[in-house]
Amino acid sequence: MTQQSIVTSLRDNYMPYTAHVIMSRALPEIDGLKPSQRRILYTMFKMGLLKGNRKKSQGVVGQTMFLHPHGDMPIYETLVRMAKDNESLLHPYIDSKGNFGKQYSRDMKYASARYTEVKLADIANELFHDIDQDTVDMIDNYDGTLKEPRLFPVNYPSVLINTSSGTAVGMASSMAPFNLNEVIDFTIAYIQSKEVVVGDYILAPDFSTGGQIIYNAKDFKQIYETGKGSFKIRATYKIQGNSIIFEQIPYTTTFEAVIDKITDLVKEGKIKDIVDIDDIYGIDSKGIEIQVKSSTDKERLIARLYKLTPLEDSFTCNFNLIVNGRPQTLGVKQIVHEWLVFRSNCIQRGALYELDKKKKKKHLLKAFREVLLDIDRAIVIVRGTKLNKQVVSNLMEAFQIDEAQAEYVAEIKLRFLNEEYLLSRIAEIEKLEKEIQELNELSSDASKRSLVIVEQLNRVKKQYGKERCSLIVQANDLPMIKEEQISIDNYNVRVFVTKEGYLKKIPLVSLRSSNQLKVKDGDYVVREIDSTNHSDILIFTNKQNCYKYKTYELDDHKPSALGEFLPTLLGLQDEEILYVTVTNDYKGHLIIGFDDGKVAKIDLSAYSTKNNRTMLKNAYADKHSIYWDTTQEDYDLMALSTIDKIIVVNTSIVNPKTSKTTIGVQLMKSKKESLVSDYHKLSSEGYEEREYYRTLSAGVGKYYREGDFTDLVDLKMKRLGQGVLM
Repeated sequence: MTQQSIVTSLRDNYMPYTAHVIMSRALPEIDGLKPSQRRILYTMFKMGLLKGNRKKSQGVVGQTMFLHPHGDMPIYETLVRMAKDNESLLHPYIDSKGNFGKQYSRDMKYASARYTEVKLADIANELFHDIDQDTVDMIDNYDGTLKEPRLFPVNYPSVLINTSSGTAVGMASSMAPFNLNEVIDFTIAYIQSKEVVVGDYILAPDFSTGGQIIYNAKDFKQIYETGKGSFKIRATYKIQGNSIIFEQIPYTTTFEAVIDKITDLVKEGKIKDIVDIDDIYGIDSKGIEIQVKSSTDKERLIARLYKLTPLEDSFTCNFNLIVNGRPQTLGVKQIVHEWLVFRSNCIQRGALYELDKKKKKKHLLKAFREVLLDIDRAIVIVRGTKLNKQVVSNLMEAFQIDEAQAEYVAEIKLRFLNEEYLLSRIAEIEKLEKEIQELNELSSDASKRSLVIVEQLNRVKKQYGKERCSLIVQANDLPMIKEEQISIDNYNVRVFVTKEGYLKKIPLVSLRSSNQLKVKDGDYVVREIDSTNHSDILIFTNKQNCYKYKTYELDDHKPSALGEFLPTLLGLQDEEILYVTVTNDYKGHLIIGFDDGKVAKIDLSAYSTKNNRTMLKNAYADKHSIYWDTTQEDYDLMALSTIDKIIVVNTSIVNPKTSKTTIGVQLMKSKKESLVSDYHKLSSEGYEEREYYRTLSAGVGKYYREGDFTDLVDLKMKRLGQGVLM
């Protein structure tokens, strides 16, 4: 048995695996494709499926395994998602026939690969444009027996057109799809002026399943600039008699999930107006039909269904893709810029490839012209040469041409020695010279390549552009509906937050019937908060952000459930959750203790907003916070420094502020560059030693006496290195 340190093991084994998953499996690249998708499409291209009839999917899967050694089912699942009949992509790359399931259905399973047929869709032509002209690198497949393209030389920004998502090790990607016409219009405008505004051309994402995008200018500006953020998408509906038909549901859900949620609400007695519910997906119909009582206020019920079910859902954007060999999270303008650099390079490489071919051809034709001046002499030389291998060398010597030129002349067929043919070939030299000049300019002048890109983009738009599938609804145009108007049940709940970031909302009725609270192994509850179903949950992160969530938007949990994993619920990537609290009325104060000895007391009302904002930036001062609490009454606070000094103060000496970014009031002063390592709230009783350390104003404190605050000092040691959800 070989022993090695954990650091060495991680570096030699885990890190290469991590890099492989990130670079070669999970994240899309600038051509908009992951390796698995690219290999399927390239296999179909080599099989001649750009033209002709469809072939069985099983054959495509089998051939793809020569490039992608990950099993037939993962390959077929990827193929299904790119197929037209699955309806996942705005512009599917595969023209399909057969049962490929549906993006909007959880239970509608696709047929086996041996029953379905595929070929490449027309738009796939744009993926392979001039791929045989050295426009992209060709690399070895996994066993070195075949070549495959490193990227496709796609001639439109497909990375922004078709949605893509993936989870790697420590990072993820979620690309929202945009309308092809809008993306091309913006790309052309960006070529003409780098100061162009994204939102002037790209209105909002556009999903293959339609729906309504709830447009908030501030949210979309953030997404366009940073590549991160989220937005709401809701189902469209129409009312027919006593039926409400939701026709286009959000891309993020399925009709089975919607029906299951509504069914649960009816069983729990939270909705009492629904008589029947069923899907009406068929050849001539599409959607979810809900039959209600004749006395039902339908608009009010629809508003409630939007609040309580996935009929209104969030799409989290994380435009994380691989550019120049490394993962980057980019905004829309940055992605378009990188694509233009990539596409310009493809055109340059193609121009250089054609330039080399035409120069070689011109070189050969020059010899042709030299020989034509004395064709009879050439014939005599050939006829007078005794050995076949000496023909080339004799021609080289007689006409002062090189070996390649001599070979070309020697291969001329007898029937081509007529005047018409010879003159046409010589005239071709002039044409080649003109083409060579144009290719020289194209390969050396970026502005000329930009003109080619614009020409290609306009052609793609004209040939494949289509109207938006998703409608856009301005957030300000939506009616303001209060909680009581949609009759959200209000009842007492207890919110539990664990060290690892799980949150569960348990009705007190369920809690009384079971005292067994389940958590993951090694995890434990750090906060219990009694509240109601009409409260707000505030979640603070180390990026100075405060995320807000309505308690009623969370499902009720059983004590045996793990609950919601907050990083996933909020779509967090590089943020660490520090503190979670719940409030009904935004009364009281938020207490934040910083390691520089300052304590901030912020009115909780500073986090109340008129609009239902889901995130507040600059939620507290940009400093290292180590203590969080919410309170309506002042209390004694103990601070312990890194040089083992203790101070006890009452929070009443800290004036409350309405500014969220207040830096706080100095309570513990630094000595010998010391920092505060821990704060702790003292209960009203006990801790008689507190008076020894008490001060009425800021100070450095007194050295810790053995035996004082023993339990709190031990707690401090346990907390070192954790610092989350305190």
